[in-house]
Amino acid sequence: MIMAPSSPALISSTWATSNKSHFSNSLSSSSFLGLSLYNNESTLKLMKKPNTKVLECALHSPSVIDFPKQPYKKPLITEEENVPKKPHWNPIQKAAAMALNMFESALLSRELKHPLPKTSDPRIQISGNFAPVPERPVVHSLPITGTIPDCVNGVYVRNGANPLFEPVSGHHLFDGDGMVHVVTINDGVASYACRFIETERLIQERQLGRAMFPKVIGELHGHYGIAKLMLFYARSLCGIVDHRNGSGVANTSLVFFNGKLLAMSEDDLPYELKITPSGDLQTIGRYSFNDQLHSSMIAHPKIDPISGELFALSYDVVRPYIRYFHFTPNGVKSPDVEIRLPASTMTHDFAITENFVVIPDHQVVFKLEELIRGGSPVIFDSAKKSRFGVLPKYAKDASNIIWVESPDTFCFHIWNAWEEPENDEIVVICSCMTPPDSIFNESDESLKTILSEIRLNLKTGKSTRRCIVPNMNLEVGMVNRNQIGRKTRFAYLAFAEPWPKVSGFAKVDLVTGEVKMHKYGDERYGGEPFFLPSGGCENENEDEGYIMVLVHDEKRCKSELEIVNAVNLKVEATVKLPSRVPYGFHGTFVEAKELALQK
Repeated sequence: MIMAPSSPALISSTWATSNKSHFSNSLSSSSFLGLSLYNNESTLKLMKKPNTKVLECALHSPSVIDFPKQPYKKPLITEEENVPKKPHWNPIQKAAAMALNMFESALLSRELKHPLPKTSDPRIQISGNFAPVPERPVVHSLPITGTIPDCVNGVYVRNGANPLFEPVSGHHLFDGDGMVHVVTINDGVASYACRFIETERLIQERQLGRAMFPKVIGELHGHYGIAKLMLFYARSLCGIVDHRNGSGVANTSLVFFNGKLLAMSEDDLPYELKITPSGDLQTIGRYSFNDQLHSSMIAHPKIDPISGELFALSYDVVRPYIRYFHFTPNGVKSPDVEIRLPASTMTHDFAITENFVVIPDHQVVFKLEELIRGGSPVIFDSAKKSRFGVLPKYAKDASNIIWVESPDTFCFHIWNAWEEPENDEIVVICSCMTPPDSIFNESDESLKTILSEIRLNLKTGKSTRRCIVPNMNLEVGMVNRNQIGRKTRFAYLAFAEPWPKVSGFAKVDLVTGEVKMHKYGDERYGGEPFFLPSGGCENENEDEGYIMVLVHDEKRCKSELEIVNAVNLKVEATVKLPSRVPYGFHGTFVEAKELALQK
């Protein structure tokens, strides 16, 4: 986003600090006890205010609230020739920019007189080790404790939200720019790098010198949200920004398909990335599967381990429908199957079986009219029925979909599903979340994510639910990827406590409910446990493999990659990383044999 020279108070510089000083330039946690918003010349200021309640949020533990303080003046880039050039505006654009900046200044001045919701307060959402970091070029020959197993040969990549610019108003954790952390392992030797995903949005904002695209979750609330949308489209009409080539952040997940590493968030097309021979990462650009894909794609497509096909969905926040489509192993797209819904539903994940796709249609919906009423457009609709749609994988239209109601169900992620034809049932393994929308809206109720088995009877149209592990928050993880769509015995899931931090991971026997825990230790927290299989596809040895997970020590401010034996949960090796890795979202492992096929 751009600020005219006459509006210096609105210019927001980049703000992630180098980990070299690991928070030595950050505000101490004690200085954050009792903060209030204070508006000064339309920028977000954090001032001490005595006798104020410590902020709490379902999305962030208030116990760690370090916050990067000193901005850096240049973009986070490696080579000097890549310094972005300022855009050239004609006199009309300069005048329009100045007028719109004045409007924004007045808007922020009014908005910041009111307290931000906890779910969009940047002091909570991106504090501590949720705070952003700068890019880092490749560092080779990292220190290793233990021995990396021979079968762990390739590149582990993990995505996450990492805002390039300091927020000037509301910001949700999910709003940050995509950044990928890359750990390359080659015959027991490891390297590390981290890079921003060069989305169209980030490229423009870097050129403009500040954030200007609206933050969908953190900013678009109530009348101020409507005004910010109008401001953004006014800037677009004036040619100050351009959203025609996408406005997504690509910060959620990664998949390696048909020789390409793709980064995704459900607000845009995927972005193609390339892992370089040195272990660095390059952004190739927005990827439309050779001009076959013209809509957004959700962040959790599924690759069938037998056929090699990729299955995906797209949904719309305005029109109530879902598009279902799939790609052959060499990237040829099927026609869309349009599935009409009673409301615009947030569909973050879905599942495949051998013959079907399982599509959740739950109760967290988009209602843009809530903006007019002063609320968030993402809400829980108690009047809507929660259900799953079961559709044949190769259906030409939605006429054969079977809807099975599943009362009071909201699952952000689905770990696996399979068919049990002897019972006319589809078995869905997922984590059921309550309150359903507490990630997006403030709630007095503590968030719970309970690992559950939901059986969808295709003959009776009814469902049953079994709680596999009660009283534990298990979120973010996976089963053996060679077993996707087939019956599985084990799941490896993050132990999300104290929420939203992850203090370990659980190996869960989905039949007996037995849980074996791997804890990271005192004040050590991690993220998604990624399971890399090393054995065959048979059920009796499906747990042969290794768990890879990024872990951060908050006392020492050091990060590392742990490689854990998935059978006995013993740590095989630890790779010491050269800089802090924030808690992030989803990742994948590209094996050396796959990397050789990279296009």
